[in-house]
Amino acid sequence: MSPDPPRVLLIMPDQWPRALLRAALREAGYDALGAPGLAAALQYRAEAPGRGPVRLVVVDQPALADDDAAALLGELGRRHGDPGLVLLARAGDAQPIPGAAAVPAWRRVLRRPTSIADLVAAVQTLLPLPPGSARPLD
Repeated sequence: MSPDPPRVLLIMPDQWPRALLRAALREAGYDALGAPGLAAALQYRAEAPGRGPVRLVVVDQPALADDDAAALLGELGRRHGDPGLVLLARAGDAQPIPGAAAVPAWRRVLRRPTSIADLVAAVQTLLPLPPGSARPLD
């Protein structure tokens, strides 16, 4: 029996981009979950029967707009054993990213515009699946 695929948690306020990315990651063989914000992402347990651990969290920059974003990200990291964090940032934003300064360990910062395929490729680079396990999840 093969191990459960790793979970990728997508924190994106906009429903359609989140749903499209989730579907593309599931097609690539990841167990992708979605939440519209950091507080909602805390609903997912670290351990779930029949599911792998959350290994990567993709955060869309607008999800960091809350004043308590750093605290929520910290709680999310503790709950899931410090998964890798990826930031999807706005294009050409020269200003500091709110909440981002409190997170010194972004594994990657991706700038818009970017495609769903580019986001899936970034996840595959940061969280490769074992050979032969990349199959769509139903």
